[in-house]
Amino acid sequence: MTTERIGRRRARSATLAVAACGLLAMGAAPAAAADQPTRQELTADCASGLGKCTFNEPVLGKAYLGQFRQVSDSLYNCSTSDATQTMSWSDSVGSTDSVGVSVTAGGKIAGVVDLSVTATYGHTWSSDHTESSSLNMTVKPGEVGWVSRAQVMQQVTGTWQTHYDSPKWGHYYWFWKDTITGPAKNGTDGRSNAVVVKTRKMTADERRSCGSDDHQGRAFVERR
Repeated sequence: MTTERIGRRRARSATLAVAACGLLAMGAAPAAAADQPTRQELTADCASGLGKCTFNEPVLGKAYLGQFRQVSDSLYNCSTSDATQTMSWSDSVGSTDSVGVSVTAGGKIAGVVDLSVTATYGHTWSSDHTESSSLNMTVKPGEVGWVSRAQVMQQVTGTWQTHYDSPKWGHYYWFWKDTITGPAKNGTDGRSNAVVVKTRKMTADERRSCGSDDHQGRAFVERR
């Protein structure tokens, strides 16, 4: 067989391989053509199980401390002395993909990612974390206080592959890159969750509310 014939066969094989699968570039704008799905449509098929999906070659990023956010009710001090109170707090942190869609809200996505990370790194990946406790806080007169918490977070990047039993959008296979951000175990890469008490001065409107019969001369709690 001549080199030219070998080249023709290889070219034909490559053409057939490309025809059997579709590529969806990360960040690409959704196409108008009926045979070009959006990432959201492909992800929905992975979540429902309509598409048989795997999350390939996962790469875990370095853990970091996420942003602080309020996790308790607010304690307003309308009195003339410090107000001390035990405040309960609760925090739930989920996971999102690179376009900001929740990974936690049902479906099979989280399980597929966990399976891939566990096989590659030997430890599980969690799509959500919930924690609650209580903390004593002291708020000075004319101030408002609350409990804030920051969760250790971590990103995992990989390539999704979905397989359909029958061609969908013209192909059996579709591939797209994705980065998922979710809560990491406390202490990952030396990072620790943080819970702190924060306070600030009351606004003018809040100070005026201290003059009402319900709030005058005392501390009160406002639910978040």
